[in-house]
Amino acid sequence: MILKQGTPGRLLLAWGAAALAAALLSACAAPGTGLQREAATQLQARVLEVTQASSQNDPEAALKALEGLEADLSAAQAKGQVSEERRRSITTVATAVRADLNEAISAQAAAAKAAEDARIAASQAAQAPTTAPGPAPQPAPAQGNSSGNGSDAGKNNGDKGKGKN
Repeated sequence: MILKQGTPGRLLLAWGAAALAAALLSACAAPGTGLQREAATQLQARVLEVTQASSQNDPEAALKALEGLEADLSAAQAKGQVSEERRRSITTVATAVRADLNEAISAQAAAAKAAEDARIAASQAAQAPTTAPGPAPQPAPAQGNSSGNGSDAGKNNGDKGKGKN
């Protein structure tokens, strides 16, 4: 199932990925930003993966790319290439993007389930036997002797259930 272009979750996802990209791009713009150029280049490549996957409406691939970004970020910090402040800033944006990706995955799963339920219902409806409406049932005839003046219409005169054949 592919989400529609105008889906609010997709817009949030795109904005989140763009914000993550902007945070990393601005980090390498000036010296002393808490992010060395080599680490910035590596992290920007990961952000590009996230952005491309989300623009192709593939939140699962975007989520995997985001996990790679977070792993690279941790490794760069361990090497002293990223300051704690910069790591927190990037992690905050990455957390928001992750929430959007998880929401998009949930929405796709719900849409796929709804489509499958509709397909099953349509299949069952097509297999159900179609019965044409028959003639309406006629009322049963009244029992007993209905001749006379109408006072004893519908009564079994003298029968009283004695088993006459």
